[in-house]
Amino acid sequence: MSTQPNVQSLHPTIGHWIDGAALTPAGARTSDVFNPAAGQVQAQLSLADAALVDAAVRSANAALPGWAGTSALRRARILSRFKELVEAHTDDLARLISREHGKTVSDARGEVIRGLEVVEFACGIPHLLKGEYSDNVGAGIDTYSLRQPLGVTAGITPFNFPVMVPMWMFPMALACGNTFVLKPSERDPSPSLLLAELLKQAGLPPGVFNVVNGDKEAVEALLDHTGVSAISFVGSTPIARMIHERGTAHGKRVQALGGAKNHMVVMPDADLDQCTEALVGAAYGSAGERCMATSVAVVVGDALADTLIGRIRERLKTLRMGPPDLADTEMGPLVTGQHRDRVKGYVDLGVQEGAVLVVDGRNAAELAKLKGFYLGACLFDRVQPGMRIYQEEIFGPVLCVVRVPTLQAAVNLINQHAFANGTSIFTRSGEVARKFSTEIQVGMVGVNVAIPVPIAFYSFGGWRSSLFGDHHIYGMEGVRFYTRMKCVTQRWPAPPEGEAAFVMPTMR
Repeated sequence: MSTQPNVQSLHPTIGHWIDGAALTPAGARTSDVFNPAAGQVQAQLSLADAALVDAAVRSANAALPGWAGTSALRRARILSRFKELVEAHTDDLARLISREHGKTVSDARGEVIRGLEVVEFACGIPHLLKGEYSDNVGAGIDTYSLRQPLGVTAGITPFNFPVMVPMWMFPMALACGNTFVLKPSERDPSPSLLLAELLKQAGLPPGVFNVVNGDKEAVEALLDHTGVSAISFVGSTPIARMIHERGTAHGKRVQALGGAKNHMVVMPDADLDQCTEALVGAAYGSAGERCMATSVAVVVGDALADTLIGRIRERLKTLRMGPPDLADTEMGPLVTGQHRDRVKGYVDLGVQEGAVLVVDGRNAAELAKLKGFYLGACLFDRVQPGMRIYQEEIFGPVLCVVRVPTLQAAVNLINQHAFANGTSIFTRSGEVARKFSTEIQVGMVGVNVAIPVPIAFYSFGGWRSSLFGDHHIYGMEGVRFYTRMKCVTQRWPAPPEGEAAFVMPTMR
């Protein structure tokens, strides 16, 4: 929170988007928005209070009848124009992401593209909303089903994907006829406002999409607001649990995606060149700030573990850490100094717990030359299941290696973990891959794919403490989440005059 009285004269203020226009209220609380690569404040963020959240919800509610009554084809055409505009502004969005998050520009560009895949899927909503029809189920009786929008929906999204995760939510919600209020992370708020402007240019009516930037106060206002019908959330497990409990207690439909501890199993027959590059990219890409980052390598056999760790150690010597806007940078800074210090604390803890720190990123040579929130890649060996660095989500450039004797031991290990978001296996054996895919109790599985994020026409979501709610996100699960099923049974012939029916109607 800013304490300097003249700070808003030193840095621009980022506001909100309500009723089709940018809004920066005077006198609002503010927080700092950093440039992680420089370690400096670059803007101030206006923080929404409950009154501003209420204004956004009221705007969305006022726009709801007109938008819900708009044909699915018309909604799809607006989303199609939005897709074209996002494609034209991909580089602008990528630079905004990189400047406020710290990931490389190339990684940010990939994030935008993955978000666009969901927009493409949502453009098929006229087909996706088709119901079922059965004629003559009884004497002159027909039955059909249809999906209808929920109303005002909201999304609360994390800092690590400020474009992709919102686009996992609002395109599906809008395509289904709902209006939407987005509460992005206060750490990188600017991309959401550019998305709002592009939606307006695409022809989206005022009030259908709104952005409220804020902190805990804005989140609680959305959870408690009687005008909000559904909440989508992506973030840590403790907050996901709270979102689900508080939202459902207020009668809302909730999908809350939580934390992860994603394992990659390496079998003795795996291609070690492919496996090494996959592990390094999945563990250290975006400085490990991905919910699908590989944070645990489960290696079957000590000899294989020794060989693989040696290869990773050598590869990390060439890992290029630096400013995210340079083309050859592979890993940029973490999002804030506070988060960097938290990750360093986990590295300290791992050493105290007795794990072997093979590569110590706390002392990386590049750190002396870099000004921002940087931490070098860290690699632990001999990690045990009881250690906190194994049990808890670190969300940074830290890879833990756990050694197991057999495939079954690897499966048992993963199935006992509290998190069950994603996992993968690297092997040349179809039999092994099939056994693993069948027996593993995790929501998303990769075979020789380190980050198995499903394509847009499937759905994303984990099991156990990685998901609270009944629906995964985007794909057909997204259509189901953002709609309610209605079933209509109709008969047109008039009943015989003067006869009242006192018995339960049947279809015979």
